[in-house]
Amino acid sequence: MTTVPPVAGTDAPEQSTTRHVDTATPPPIAPTDRSVEGARRPDRSRWVSSGGLHLAVYEWGEPDAPVLFMAHGGFDFVGTFDVFAPLLADAGWRCVAWDQRGHGCSEHAVLYNWAADTRDGLVVLEHTTDEPAVLLGHSKGGGLMMDLAHAAPHRVRKLVNLDGLPSRNNWPDLADTERTKMLAGELTGWLDRRRTVSTAQRRPGTIAELAERRQQMNPRLSLDWLEYLVTIGGFESEDGWRWRIDPSLRFGGFGPWRPEWSMQRLPGIGVPVLGVLGLVQEVMGWGTRPEDVLPNLPPEGRFEAFEDTGHFLHIEQPHRTAELVLEFLGRP
Repeated sequence: MTTVPPVAGTDAPEQSTTRHVDTATPPPIAPTDRSVEGARRPDRSRWVSSGGLHLAVYEWGEPDAPVLFMAHGGFDFVGTFDVFAPLLADAGWRCVAWDQRGHGCSEHAVLYNWAADTRDGLVVLEHTTDEPAVLLGHSKGGGLMMDLAHAAPHRVRKLVNLDGLPSRNNWPDLADTERTKMLAGELTGWLDRRRTVSTAQRRPGTIAELAERRQQMNPRLSLDWLEYLVTIGGFESEDGWRWRIDPSLRFGGFGPWRPEWSMQRLPGIGVPVLGVLGLVQEVMGWGTRPEDVLPNLPPEGRFEAFEDTGHFLHIEQPHRTAELVLEFLGRP
């Protein structure tokens, strides 16, 4: 069985031990001793194997309802949907989401790359339904869902992208030889860093300390919400709490990848697309503006911007975001 280091979120790495993922027991969905208004743990959970790596999969809603397939952002986990997903499930959708490799309760990989995350998503979708599904993703998850829509267009009904439209960098007009050099540079940098953190973990802390550290990256989210997230997306050991996130994953990178590679997918998507941006700039956001998105909308694309909301719009304004999504999707 694959071994997984106990891990945390955005703290400095230290020497690690290892632990096993227990696939004999479904991923945990029981409530913890922390709560926030509207949060509801998933109704069901299960394991799905993607190339031998075990992924934790969760569901809200009736098992026979139409599937709304959801992908969380980088350094997040399915628990970040605990308020948002129940609103969609109560409207008649079967909300299915998975902890991405190296995140939450899913196993850690020796190496990571964007294509592997996309393949994981397709594997989970194939294990969930044979019918075309609605895809929804936040941040990194929005980019993954755009790639999945390109890779398997016959499996997609509609697509919702929540602040996952990165365009921080200019799109240089480069010859193929120069693009190859850029990719080689990304690969080299990623592998060099991976060697330095191969046995690392994040330093521990109390629930309050982990929440305060995360608030530096999520300044618009309340400490009550962040402390709730610690109890869902972390685990307690003898020396304190740690996030269940592989420390070899670097902030702003998910294997060799550049933000503009994701935006280039948007114009070619052949199903109705809803793109939503939170316009208040945050550390973990992309810095994308409406003028970056509008020229790249596909023929069946729709764009909305929340002026008073940051990157985590489905957490900051779950009801407003859910109402917009439900209006776009129509009746299940």
